[in-house]
Amino acid sequence: MTRCHTAKGKCLRMRSRVFVLATFLFTMQGSLLIPHPLYAQQTERGKELGRRVKCMCGGCEDSATGCNHTGGSFSGPCDTAKGMQKEINERVTRNESDDLTLQAFVQEYGPTVLIVPPAKGFNLAAWVMPVVAPLLALVVVWFVARRWRHKATLATASGPEVSSEFLSRARREAGKEYDE
Repeated sequence: MTRCHTAKGKCLRMRSRVFVLATFLFTMQGSLLIPHPLYAQQTERGKELGRRVKCMCGGCEDSATGCNHTGGSFSGPCDTAKGMQKEINERVTRNESDDLTLQAFVQEYGPTVLIVPPAKGFNLAAWVMPVVAPLLALVVVWFVARRWRHKATLATASGPEVSSEFLSRARREAGKEYDE
């Protein structure tokens, strides 16, 4: 350990200043090495469009804006989401319409890129069936129950005619069992 040639108080102040300066320079160097988030959406419109498009990295099912891989050595949006966000930003900057932007992503990745598929064609059935199927089932159950209720009239028992001789003999035998 080296000795300070100045008074003890001045030496401590000098060391603390050097420490603060070194910490500041180290922090600045670290921030220069870390890439700035150029992929971040800059407008609300860009963020909204990013929420309507699914990240196509295959590792998540998030939107392009919401993609956030956590854990491990990597945390944050994947490269695919960054590229999608960058393309959205460019299209928003060029003032393209939302439909045109979404259509460009559909042409590039297919209809699965959309978080909410359009309500037309077969997709319309996917939107309608969760409502129609339970209602249809309720109507069928109502008709079946109504039909069963009308058929529930009691019918008289019928069968072969029993002779009086057989009935008297059965009564006698039943009476003997109770007398004993």
